[in-house]
Order: sequence, then structure tokens, then C-alpha cells
Amino acid sequence: MGLVVQKYGGSSVADAEGIKRVAKRIVEAKKNGHQVVAVVSAMGDTTDELIDLAEQVSPIPAGRELDMLLTAGERISMALLAMAIKNLGHSAQSFTGSQAGVITDSVHNKARIIDVTPGRIRTSVDEGNIAIVAGFQGVSQDSKDITTLGRGGSDTTAVALAAALDAEVCEIYTDVDGVFTADPRVVKKAKKIDWISFEDMLELAASGSKVLLHRCVEYARRYNIPIHVRSSFSGLQGTWVSSEPIEGTKQVEQAIISGVAHDTSEAKVTVVGVPDKPGEAAAIFRAISDAEINIDMIVQNVSAAATGLTDISFTLPKSEGRKAIDALEKNKGGIGFDSLRYDDQIGKISLVGAGMKTNPGVTADFFKALSDAGVNIELISTSEIRISVVTRADDVNEAVRAVHSAFGLDSDSDEAVVYGGTGR
Repeated sequence: MGLVVQKYGGSSVADAEGIKRVAKRIVEAKKNGHQVVAVVSAMGDTTDELIDLAEQVSPIPAGRELDMLLTAGERISMALLAMAIKNLGHSAQSFTGSQAGVITDSVHNKARIIDVTPGRIRTSVDEGNIAIVAGFQGVSQDSKDITTLGRGGSDTTAVALAAALDAEVCEIYTDVDGVFTADPRVVKKAKKIDWISFEDMLELAASGSKVLLHRCVEYARRYNIPIHVRSSFSGLQGTWVSSEPIEGTKQVEQAIISGVAHDTSEAKVTVVGVPDKPGEAAAIFRAISDAEINIDMIVQNVSAAATGLTDISFTLPKSEGRKAIDALEKNKGGIGFDSLRYDDQIGKISLVGAGMKTNPGVTADFFKALSDAGVNIELISTSEIRISVVTRADDVNEAVRAVHSAFGLDSDSDEAVVYGGTGR
């Protein structure tokens, strides 16, 4: 038996009983002959509570100190889990991200992993220990400061360790039984997917599916690490994410549509009255890039013949909205636009599936389903295997259910069980 990396989210280790249940599952894998490395998130809503506490002390907490604070959550989880495993008669050692060799860049609160040097982890498991690693954190290569990887970063920690340790599989344990054709909190009749390709999962994750972080899937695809998404609250088989179908997973035929994802965490910025000439869009997005803001969808209107002016709209995380407006206002003279509009009451619905590129009727059916549900569309973006639209935030849940039904994705029974937590 080879080495397996298991990641447990905050809902799985939310309390003492949850930690003891996770400890039993880890020990079971050890008894089955595996070397085990477990990556843990902070307990329950600990990270959110720490952020709230920081904001009560300081309206704009310093990035370095916020990272020092937030990493405490995972350190609590890893130590308690190691204690619970030892109580079951097995040896365990806990490690912080820096002790585990997770090396990152120097961007606080959303660092990216540069390298993983897991010498201490390898030594620990070779000595017969179960290694428990704090997720979501690392150490800067340049400054040697503690860093965090952004929300959901424990997924990325787990996959990066799996790649560095040449693990057989990276198991991501959460509070649902796998990846579903839609968020089971919104669509009760969503179906569990037995196997999904890295490409389709990347699109679903980028479009708002919360069960796996986009960067985690990206890392797994790069190093060809199979991911098994499953629940820590049940013993059911979950969803395999890999380059090729896993033996034993149900493969009836290649589905046209993999699923429907939605995202209400974005806002829309419209730059009004932009001169329609070369270089203007570049100036706008250079200002956004210099502010280190990631954007999603972009739409430019046809310019008005009378004025020679156009509008450019783009979406971005709500958390970056104020920073984007400030960056554009600072560069208003150089760009030459008239005004800015900001709208954070939007939502994005995405239809994902590799089969849609050879089925021309998919687009028409998608828009008809939205029309029949009375949902108005504000922006449209497409790729070979995805169609995304922006609508009013209030319309998102109804739109997701309408599209899910229109493409025959509804299950005959309510099989989508949410065991607890918020989905991470």
C-alpha cells in the first residue's frame, strides 16, 4: 500500500466529536497498510471569527499580522487531531505549514506555493508516524514570514504535498458526498458525479463550485494527482477527479453537461465613456493589474457613432471592489473615461461540459431555460466547454434550478445530502 494524503475541512473537525471521528478514519487507513499524511483546516468557523476579531481591533489589519493570527486556527486543529490519534494507540506528529516545507511567495493573505520540500514529513511517516499538517499556510521564500494561501487554501496544501510525496491519491473530505451536478444547497435533486475530468472540474471550480478550489485542481492536473472528493460523515464512495476515468466508476456514456455552477461573490464594474481607440482597454486593465486584482468576465459595448465613446464592464471579487474603483479613479486622467459604476448585487450562472462543443443546441437550450424562468441576462462569456452569464443576485437560485432541470440533470430522488457546515 502506498502513501495517501487526506484533507479534512473545517466542518469535518468542527468540534471534539468531529475530531475523534476523523482520527478513527485516519487510523483505519493506517491499519489498511497506508502511510498517511492528513491536512486539516481550522475548526468550523474559526477563520471567520478570527477575521472578525482582527477587524474589531483594526479596520484594515496589516497583512503580515493577519496571517500570523489566522494560522493559529489550523495549528489548533492539527494538535488536537494528533492527540486524538495518539489516544487510539497510534503515533502521530503535527506540523505547521512551514515545518512541512510549504514554500510560498511573499503575498500575504493570498500567497501562492512555489515549492514543497517535505523532508520532515517523509521522515516522520517512514518512522511509522501519521503526519498531521496545518493547511492553508506556508512560509515566504524571501522574507521567511508566515503566509496564508487564501480561502480554501488547505485543498491546495493537500494536493501540493501529495505531489511532493508522490502519493497514490489526494482524498478531500468535506460535508457532502462528492461533486454534484449543482450545489445541493440550491438544487435538492442534484446528482453525484462518479468521475469528472480535470478540465471540467477546473471550469466548475472557476465558475463558483465550492467543493474544490480552482488552484487545487490546477495543481492536481499539472502533477497528475488523482483527487477523491468524499464526505467525512459517511462511508460512501465519492467523486474521482483525474485525467482518465478511474476503474470501477460508473461510465454510462460521455455526458454532454457535467454540471451547473453559480457564484454570488463577484461584483461588476462599468467604465463609462471610454474613448474607442487603441490602448484604452490596455490602460484600464493595466491599472487593475498593478493593483493586483484578478478579473473574470469582460464585455465591451459597441461605441456610439456620434460620440466615439464606449463602455467596458468587467467582474471581479466583491472584496476587491473598493480597491479597483480607487485604482481606476487614480488613473482617470490618463485613461480619459467619464465615470464608474459599481454593482455588487449580481450573480453568475455557468453551464459546464466537454460535450457541449459538439452539440450546437446547448446554447439555445441554455438561454431558453433562463428566458422561461424570467431571468434577465446582463453579461455573457463562453469557452469551448462553458457558458457563463451574469444576472441579478436575486435570480441566481431560480436560474440554477431551471437550467439544471432543462438539461435533464435532476435526480429521481433527493440524494444530495449536506451533512453540515458551509460546504468547504
